[in-house]
Amino acid sequence: MKKTNAARILDRLKINYELIEYIVDEANLSAIHLAETAGIPISKVYKTLVLEGDKTGYFVCVIPGGKEIDLKKAALVSSNKKVAMLKMKDLEPLTGYIRGGCSPLGMKKNFPVYIDTAALDHEYIYISAGVRGMQIKLPPTGLILACRANEASLT
Repeated sequence: MKKTNAARILDRLKINYELIEYIVDEANLSAIHLAETAGIPISKVYKTLVLEGDKTGYFVCVIPGGKEIDLKKAALVSSNKKVAMLKMKDLEPLTGYIRGGCSPLGMKKNFPVYIDTAALDHEYIYISAGVRGMQIKLPPTGLILACRANEASLT
């Protein structure tokens, strides 16, 4: 199994993790479908969203895969008045990642990261490893450390 930039970051920080491969359905890249395909409880699958704030610019939110982001909460925690999801066409140029393979680790730039507090209810969670077809299983505290993330209510 080929290591991704996200996995190499965790190696460098000596954070324990496991790489999990799954079969990708290009027609359905949703976190819910991923959970079903990989046999992972949806409550432990976390998706990475990139947003843009009117005051602070780009930032990243990591939220439960079965939930939707609350833009008002995201604006509040990121010190913005208004926020919007990044347009899909801008995702790869900005982060280096494509839809369905966007990890909060190893983006082209280090953006502020906010992780939904629900992650701390789990011993481990799954996030994208930075490519479609691969997830990283790790403790949420390890992700918080690796991303220098803030915990926040985002859903």
